Amino acid sequence: MEKLSSTRPYLLRALYAWIVDNQLTPHLIVDTTRPGVVVPPQYVKNGRIILNISPAAVHGLKIDNTSIEFNGRFGGTAYGILVPLTAVEAIYSKENGKGMVFAPEPDAVNRPAPRKPVLTLIK
Repeated sequence: MEKLSSTRPYLLRALYAWIVDNQLTPHLIVDTTRPGVVVPPQYVKNGRIILNISPAAVHGLKIDNTSIEFNGRFGGTAYGILVPLTAVEAIYSKENGKGMVFAPEPDAVNRPAPRKPVLTLIK
């Protein structure tokens, strides 16, 4: 059986649409320690950043199967934001907290380094 694609981008797009359709404010929680995350570092707290991705807050929002990209303002300064989907921990509505927390992707789980086998010679 071939490897199936991740459900994360499909669920994220669906929840984003649901939140916006209900005139609520979609927020993302992003793990900024993941590779490829481009956000203004001065707004990162404890390795996380919360991003408002409502249509009024961002320009050029693109959610594809690998990343979220948009232009946004932080403290009046424009920034280009790039978030690989593996760095998205949750999407939720600011007003009521409804949304989804995502489990780490299988390749994103911290695994211990493989150890060399220990062999003993038996006579």
